[in-house]
Amino acid sequence: MAGVFIMGIVGMVIFISFIGAMAAAGDAKPVLPRSGVLKMDMSKIAISEQSSAEMDIQAMVSGSNLPKVGIWNAVQAINAAAGDPGVKYIYLKPDGMTADLAQVEELRKALSAFRLSGKPVISYVEQPSTASYYLASVSDKVYMSANAGASPMIVGVGSQMFFLKDLLDKLGVNVQLIRHGKYKSAGEMFIKNSPSPENLEQNQVMINSIWNAVAEDVAKSRELTPEAFTAMIDDLELNDGPDMLRCRLVDELLDREGLKDKLATFAVAEKFDDVKMIPFADYAAVKGVGNQTSKKKIAVVYADGDIVDGEASANVAGDTFASILADIRADESVKAVVLRVASPGGSVHGSDKIRNEIELLRAEKPVIASYGSYAASGGYWISASCDKIFTDRTTLTGSIGCFSMIPDFSKTAKDVLKVGITVVGSSKHSGMYSSMKPLDEAETAYMQKSIETIYDQFVSIVSEGRDLTPEFVDSIAQGRVWTGSDALEIGLVDSIGTLEDAVTYAASVAGDADVAAWTVSAYPKPMSMMESIMAQLGQSMKQDNDVLSGTPFKAVGKAFKDWTWEGSEHTFARMPYEIIIK
Repeated sequence: MAGVFIMGIVGMVIFISFIGAMAAAGDAKPVLPRSGVLKMDMSKIAISEQSSAEMDIQAMVSGSNLPKVGIWNAVQAINAAAGDPGVKYIYLKPDGMTADLAQVEELRKALSAFRLSGKPVISYVEQPSTASYYLASVSDKVYMSANAGASPMIVGVGSQMFFLKDLLDKLGVNVQLIRHGKYKSAGEMFIKNSPSPENLEQNQVMINSIWNAVAEDVAKSRELTPEAFTAMIDDLELNDGPDMLRCRLVDELLDREGLKDKLATFAVAEKFDDVKMIPFADYAAVKGVGNQTSKKKIAVVYADGDIVDGEASANVAGDTFASILADIRADESVKAVVLRVASPGGSVHGSDKIRNEIELLRAEKPVIASYGSYAASGGYWISASCDKIFTDRTTLTGSIGCFSMIPDFSKTAKDVLKVGITVVGSSKHSGMYSSMKPLDEAETAYMQKSIETIYDQFVSIVSEGRDLTPEFVDSIAQGRVWTGSDALEIGLVDSIGTLEDAVTYAASVAGDADVAAWTVSAYPKPMSMMESIMAQLGQSMKQDNDVLSGTPFKAVGKAFKDWTWEGSEHTFARMPYEIIIK
């Protein structure tokens, strides 16, 4: 047994040493060829809000771990390539892309600007989705595989709403939802088996707005009308490569050898074997970081993920982010701040801690907001008072509202688990948060009063931050989610623009519009690959404390895990869903 134990220790030491060696190699800067074609194979990278050397151990073992390239670094790399004599052109393979639609929108704008350098963007698609074709359509040439089985999956933009009431009824779970706002549909999935009219209305309006942005861009690039492009999809005309060619969505159908010939021609090479490909992740790691030597800084703070209270390295933790913002406020080298919000919201308490610190920061330095795919509910709460707000057209924002949910498992315990529970307390309402009794009328009114107070505070924050009347804010609030395009029309944001636009504006108000003269620093500071691996190893050794683990509720665990049922906070400012466009 002792020998087995020692072998186990030795194996662990060897494994950790191996991981350490890989981490050291992963953190090293890649060496780029002097010249070649910048290859953006989107199946080989994961576009994220913030660049990171983090590595997923399980994904690494399976060979599926992708380098995370932040949207800022990706755009800066494309910009650098435009002026880099060593880059002949960009070869884009968008299939298999991992990116949010707003990130795709920003990449597309950067590629459009790259083309102004006189260098082309050449795309090759095999099974293009709506999102991947949206990116590819900006190219000078779009080629598609001529092989059998290469087929488009361009079917427009859609969302799916799930409703769990019937399932929860079978399990005896009674979710008690208290909310303000007829459009505040977060939590609706737990109490209904179909959407409310208001929820259905706002979803349809949002989807239409997102599609309009996509269709307009594609149509402009391919010299079509948005109506014609939409009709192709509505009529299911796009079945295969010849359909794509006939509808002028691609320029030519090529097999593998034909593609190689094209790529060699664009590179002014005799044969494809003479063409050197520069991996985009490597290029971004070297060329996408910008000036890191200037003593004057612009801080980009990434509020990426659900907003939670307390301290945590994952998501947007209230205390953690308040501390980061306080440190930036005290750093005299930081002259301006860009708050990059990619959050559907979450904890009201955590959101207000962050907002309070942003107000202190604004008193000393300009704070500019940039919205990614989401800046809703708590995400809007923390940023509504920023000096200027930039948003992508496909961003989901607003959702000015709040709600509270208390699950009641008493019927489950009695009828399903056959467990008797007696609540004993010092006062009449001691057990109202126990989740083992239904709320009575007084308790429901008590929670509703709290929701109304928070909603009024939210409206006041937006009214003051956006210089709008409370009455107008209330009319566009009610928990309703808007796209960036629509948010601009009603005054919730200032301008359609990317993260790069926001940083450029921050540089100008800080005294020098030349972004290259600044060090752009990212916060929170990303973990190194070794730090992320050790954190994952530590996490995997912890006991699973999932309150739903091993219970009949495991079937709906995915839906429940987003809500801290066992926590002390029961009030949330969060949008009801996240839309993923593929």
